[in-house]
Amino acid sequence: MNSSPKTSSVTTPSFAQQIESAWDSQASMLCVGFDPDPQRIPSDLKVKSPNPREAILHFCCAIADATADLVCAFKPQFAYFAALGAENELAQLIAYLKDKYPKIPVILDAKRGDIGSTADQYALEAFERYGADAVTVNPYMGRDSIEPYLKHAGKGVIILCRTSNPGGSDLQNLAVLENQKNKPEPLYLKVARLASQEWNGSGQISLVVGATYPKEIAEVRAIVGKMPLLIPGIGAQGGDIDATVQAGAIANFPNTGMMINSSRAILYASSGSDYAEAARKVAIATRDSLRNSATK
Repeated sequence: MNSSPKTSSVTTPSFAQQIESAWDSQASMLCVGFDPDPQRIPSDLKVKSPNPREAILHFCCAIADATADLVCAFKPQFAYFAALGAENELAQLIAYLKDKYPKIPVILDAKRGDIGSTADQYALEAFERYGADAVTVNPYMGRDSIEPYLKHAGKGVIILCRTSNPGGSDLQNLAVLENQKNKPEPLYLKVARLASQEWNGSGQISLVVGATYPKEIAEVRAIVGKMPLLIPGIGAQGGDIDATVQAGAIANFPNTGMMINSSRAILYASSGSDYAEAARKVAIATRDSLRNSATK
């Protein structure tokens, strides 16, 4: 009898494979972000779970259950948990999402940015401690601040490129030389070129480009081809859905290419006991608006 251990042929799909599969199976570009503010948690949930850390965990799990069939990704925002000392609850939330909805990738929105051994530890935090499928990072310190995350095979690295906040223009719009043509271009386009070409040996890099700047989305798309874009800024931040989808579209591939995030507009659709049902209604309306825009 052969007593040697069996080797499993099942491999964990990469982030790029996960998001492609989610776009296909869900027919959705909606990403739901978890930014749990204890001041906005429904009052009846606070009564049931007077510990604010437990309350935000129950709140986020309920929102996930109400929207999981409508999304291509979930995005917990690290600071909202860490500010409450709720890192364990963040780990529990991600474990819950991975267990109940294994086909939906989880992006840890941490915006890390450091080099060397410190970046190694941040990568371990995102991928080993929390079990995220991808993490957002800041490229300001250059290639060696990105490489530690790429060492984790199959994990997504989502680089800030053109952010949705007005202050992003302070640096991201500064003119720098584009090496090949030796002419100036905005820094965010330089980031797009580096991320999609020199840095992307793993094929797992994506970019953050804000919905509040559709012209810039189109410029980035022209450089990066089919690279996935994480697009915050619709909903509470006021980004226009039609302009966003048309700017980031990939020809002949509708409902793909973008993870368009909405957080507060969905999370806080109601402050009453119907918060999960209200969140689902807003998520359905948002997903359908994205779908409709993709067919125009």
